Amino acid sequence: MELIPAVARALEELRRQRPLIHHITNFVTMTDCANATLAIGASPTMTNAVEEVAEMAAAARALVLNLGTLQAWTLEAMLAAGKSAAAHGVPIVFDPVGAGGTTFRTQAALRLLDELPMAVIRGNASEITCLAAHKSGQDFGVDSRLGPADPALASSLASHLGTTVAITGAVDVLSDGCQTAEIRNGCPLLTYVTGTGCMTTSLIASFAAVADPFTAAAGGILAMGIGGEAGPGRGGEEWAGDLSRPSLRCLLSIK
Repeated sequence: MELIPAVARALEELRRQRPLIHHITNFVTMTDCANATLAIGASPTMTNAVEEVAEMAAAARALVLNLGTLQAWTLEAMLAAGKSAAAHGVPIVFDPVGAGGTTFRTQAALRLLDELPMAVIRGNASEITCLAAHKSGQDFGVDSRLGPADPALASSLASHLGTTVAITGAVDVLSDGCQTAEIRNGCPLLTYVTGTGCMTTSLIASFAAVADPFTAAAGGILAMGIGGEAGPGRGGEEWAGDLSRPSLRCLLSIK
């Protein structure tokens, strides 16, 4: 699969269509996620009222479910929106923020996985390990302390759940169980900005509105990584989100 050309085509298509991306997301990073969605070319909505999320999800082209500021009512909103999205063929992108930290958070993540068909799951190594092990108490923060992402873990969990799994970190790994890719773009300074993982999930959902889940995961991760490399003072004014520019180093390998 020629992944970079596929991502470039998907970027052109989402900017042409400007798809609606419904978020039930982290209150800490909500504005950043909305701005990232706008910047890549999609249109965000951040509706989270239980009374209207099902209707909004049905009207959207992709749905983001983010556990960042989890509460009992946001979990119910996620379930309602997710079931509506599934019924209308809307892809769901799941961000299990902090999964493994507490029993409540871990059980919420596992319930969502059990009841909803996820197109893409994006998390750090700690969060994805928690989902695979069905175990809480591993990591109380949102930063992974488990070291590099494990391609075998991503592939096995993707195969088990029938989804695409993306583990982000110093080296990003994504797999749909059949193909696995490693992405080595990015900037260490991204780890000092709150919400870059949440924003990456929003970018993946934007791509998922117009592309298959594996391409969408690669597109969202590449957009964040290359954007970090080409930030202010580093050539960002020349990038403007054009993944087809020959000067960009899309450091990706597929196994």
